[in-house]
Amino acid sequence: MNVLNVAARELRSYFASPIAYMTIFGFLVITGIFFASYAAVFMDPRALMYNIPATMDAILSNLVIVLLLIAPALTMRLLAEEQRSGTIELLMTAPLRDWQVVLGKYLAAFALYLIMLALTLYYPVILLVFGSPDVGVMVTSYVGAILLGAAFLAVGVLASALTRNQIVAAVLALGTLLFLWLIEVFAPLLPTDLTLPLAGGALNPAEALQNLSIIHHYFDFTKGIVDTRHVLYYLSVVAICLFLATRVLEIRRWR
Repeated sequence: MNVLNVAARELRSYFASPIAYMTIFGFLVITGIFFASYAAVFMDPRALMYNIPATMDAILSNLVIVLLLIAPALTMRLLAEEQRSGTIELLMTAPLRDWQVVLGKYLAAFALYLIMLALTLYYPVILLVFGSPDVGVMVTSYVGAILLGAAFLAVGVLASALTRNQIVAAVLALGTLLFLWLIEVFAPLLPTDLTLPLAGGALNPAEALQNLSIIHHYFDFTKGIVDTRHVLYYLSVVAICLFLATRVLEIRRWR
């Protein structure tokens, strides 16, 4: 109940300010542009000649770019503003544990993200009316979008816990997400036959870098593939980031 109370309070604060409305508006505008550009081609009678499939790739494949902007905006104030204004001390004196504060604020941002994602469900409806999309692929694509957003927001919460300045928190979150995105770019630079001995076997550094990438695990979902390794990766990112954010709050409590 403590977690839900913190989440409800934070969610109300989103809608009590322009943050929620501006973020939702920006999200829908960007995804709408992606979908409109695709629909212009898909609904062209000449598209039948090229057998263009009805898919959600136009939106969900580009969701990473959108989340790079949305996730820092949603999370930058969650803990940073509380620390700057001193209201975090009131939360700490309440009968709340640190992990309850972190989890509650994270769930509020995640709930707002789910609301934004739900508002795009009319795109699949349009595809179902005018085309014959693969419903299974659309479902797995949305599952991947939910997991990807959950990981992005968790990184943002950790960044917000590390500083008292909202702008710094946003920049830190953006930089971390870009690093996790682009880390696989360096994988081809490493020799593929290089392996490092480990207790349980051997580690290929190139493959390890690729598997650390936050988007490497996403695109299989847009192809209709649900791999438990991808699910575990995103859940691990969420768990690690929220754990570290809790530890940061505990350290600040005793400083």
